[in-house]
Amino acid sequence: MIGTTTVRRLSGVLPGLCVRGALAAGLGLGAVTVVVLALWIGSPYPDSGPGGALHVAAALWLLAHGAELARPIAPAGAFAPIGVVPLLLVALPAWLVHRTARDAADPEDDGRPPPPGAVVAAVSGGYLLVAAGAIGYAGTGGPLTVDPLGAALRLVPLAVLSAAAGVWGAYGRPPGPLPGWAPERLRVALARSRTTVGVRAGAVATAVLLAGGALLVLASLVWHLGAARDALLGLSGTWSGRTAVVLLALALLPNAAVWGAAYGLGPGFAVGAAATAAPLSATGTAGLPPFPLLAAVPGDGPGSWPHWTSALVALAAGVAVARQAGRRTSARVRDTALAALLAAVVCGAAMAGLAAAAGGPLGTARLAEFGPVWWRTGAAAMGWTAAVGLPGALLLRAWRVRREAREAWEFAAYEESPPPLPTAREEAPEQGAADEETGGVPDDPEEREPVSEAFEAAEVYGFLPADWEEPEARRARWAALKEASNPLVGPPPLPDTPEETDTEDPEDGEGGEAAEDGAEPGGGGAASGAAGPGPYSAPYPPQ
Repeated sequence: MIGTTTVRRLSGVLPGLCVRGALAAGLGLGAVTVVVLALWIGSPYPDSGPGGALHVAAALWLLAHGAELARPIAPAGAFAPIGVVPLLLVALPAWLVHRTARDAADPEDDGRPPPPGAVVAAVSGGYLLVAAGAIGYAGTGGPLTVDPLGAALRLVPLAVLSAAAGVWGAYGRPPGPLPGWAPERLRVALARSRTTVGVRAGAVATAVLLAGGALLVLASLVWHLGAARDALLGLSGTWSGRTAVVLLALALLPNAAVWGAAYGLGPGFAVGAAATAAPLSATGTAGLPPFPLLAAVPGDGPGSWPHWTSALVALAAGVAVARQAGRRTSARVRDTALAALLAAVVCGAAMAGLAAAAGGPLGTARLAEFGPVWWRTGAAAMGWTAAVGLPGALLLRAWRVRREAREAWEFAAYEESPPPLPTAREEAPEQGAADEETGGVPDDPEEREPVSEAFEAAEVYGFLPADWEEPEARRARWAALKEASNPLVGPPPLPDTPEETDTEDPEDGEGGEAAEDGAEPGGGGAASGAAGPGPYSAPYPPQ
């Protein structure tokens, strides 16, 4: 049971949360009203007055929540439905409720966050109070009316789900256990990693389909740019009317992306009660109403190879499923296959829901049906992703397993017998061949590489590596070194030593002759000791 302290705490928190929800609804309604009033003021034909403009603003705000509108037509008491909801307009109320609930779930001054259920109920309750007033105002009359029951059935789920998503994001999006009444098999299945992989792969495939559909729509608009411009200029001759048409086209771009995805999947979409646009053929599309986005619909007749290339969108979605589901080599083959099939189911369900939300009627008779058929679009998305993603995921997993096994075998072989270090001739075989021809020295002195002093000393005194010379040259050098190491012979002369001259320093006198005598064999002295290296080391220059 709920304690007295908890009841008192909730009684002080809930009113503020309700006010926050009402403010979120007021911000969304106010934004739509400002845009409508600005266009009404700039219109040269304000027939219905400011009251009619406010009714239109309230009706459009309810349309953003999925409510179906109605407009009066020629026969008295007859109405034409408007059921195509601009999906970009839906993002405004959903984001406002989500942001409000996320901020309301922050901890209070005492450091304790309010209960999640109370936040969702209070924020959505305050939001729905304002929405109820808008439904009552828009249903009283005006150019556009709304069905109260239908609007309520769409407003409540949107507000509650958006508030719940905001609270879930405020708590760090924890996975959390399912309720106790959920079946045990469902809880175990959702806890498996393959379920996470499948859901993620399905979401990625859905995003790929939407992106591909948007690219198809933009490419078709560029191809039919002249028809789209004529439709825009023909709908209105004033800047306010053309601005309204452009804003409506922008709000319908997500719908067009869903329509393009359905076109790429194969079923296509309806552009009237007896008209269908599909890659294989388009029927009854010549009499479409003038609108810039509808100018991108292909004309009547069978499709050609440019229309068939739209199947690349479905192939890309299948490849995305294969890449996401087949990247784990630690998973079993059965888990990889189940993850790919789950991704296909998720993608099909998502596309079916988006197709149902992106279409609807725009009037009566010929305009009674617009958009893709939800069940055909969902079935095509699931079939394409399963047909391409399942074998692709298995092949990708097998290739990754084979590559990892080969890398492990190569690493083990390297650990057992590492390869020897390459010699100078193995590192540069072309240079070695050139050295054999030219004796190791380039003909042009400018092409010779600079040699350090240490390298010159090593070359003079025989400290080069054993594989630097040919065997015969090494033998000759070793014989010379043995002869030079004999103390009776003395060290070899230094390179580039200036030749001795007969000129004697007058200051040396006999001392110079004594120094020369001391350098003779058997004469002893410091020079003789410095010039007497061991038999296994090269001679060093005299001090």
